[in-house]
Amino acid sequence: MLDNCKIVKIISNLYTVEKDGHLFDCHARGKFRNTALTPLVGDECLIDAENNYILDIHPRRNELTRPPIANVDIALVITSCKEPNLSLNLLDKLLCHIMINHIEPIICLTKLDLLDASSLKDLKKLQKYYQKLGIKVVSNKQLRKIKRLLKNKTVVLTGQTGAGKSTLLNRLDKHLDLQTQEISTALGRGKHTTRHVELYPVKNFLIADTPGFSSLELTNYSTEQIKNSFSEFQNYTCPFKDCAHTNERDCAIKEAVKNGEILPSRYENYLKFLKEGKKC
Repeated sequence: MLDNCKIVKIISNLYTVEKDGHLFDCHARGKFRNTALTPLVGDECLIDAENNYILDIHPRRNELTRPPIANVDIALVITSCKEPNLSLNLLDKLLCHIMINHIEPIICLTKLDLLDASSLKDLKKLQKYYQKLGIKVVSNKQLRKIKRLLKNKTVVLTGQTGAGKSTLLNRLDKHLDLQTQEISTALGRGKHTTRHVELYPVKNFLIADTPGFSSLELTNYSTEQIKNSFSEFQNYTCPFKDCAHTNERDCAIKEAVKNGEILPSRYENYLKFLKEGKKC
């Protein structure tokens, strides 16, 4: 038996587990199906190294369902500014998803060189707003800064298809040589290159490349969870303690949006997310 092993790759029903630099290709015991527990990349586990079985999964610090991964310190949100175009809805949804699960988000902007001067100016305003929320924002050109922020962390790359996740990972470690593809001109979005979740050791941190996507649902989250993930709302006091910031009179959040203190796109996305979440 080997304990405190880490699942570093999952392809179909085969789990690659790492222990002290040694890799074991394992299958999961049938008991996981009975307990509705699905092993995830990042899980710490107990394995039978002789028969190549995962016997037990240790309690998780956190987990994400999309991408499916556990025990993460940082989610590096790869955000394309052009081709595919910047989606503030998807960005805010990812931030909501990540923060509800108690993971630190860092926004990484890509393809800034494709923007004109006017678009760059607007982007800088957006960047300052998110930084005021306490969210770090970097560009994919700032490799030294990114490596410094990720030191000694377990990191997951997440973001829309074609945003440049695998490209960034190749720049962080040229030995990885992960497959990348051009944007589909017919579809206007990226083509999938990463087909599975896998943790890679890069210098002094672990980082997971994940399949990209163009949509994400928040159906499992309550109104309270979604509301609390919008940290700027905590700076205002509404007349009603249980104010949902929707149709209530004298709502301080709605007033702050009118006054330009809260980004209109953030509030609009918040209202959309509430409709997706649990009605509780």
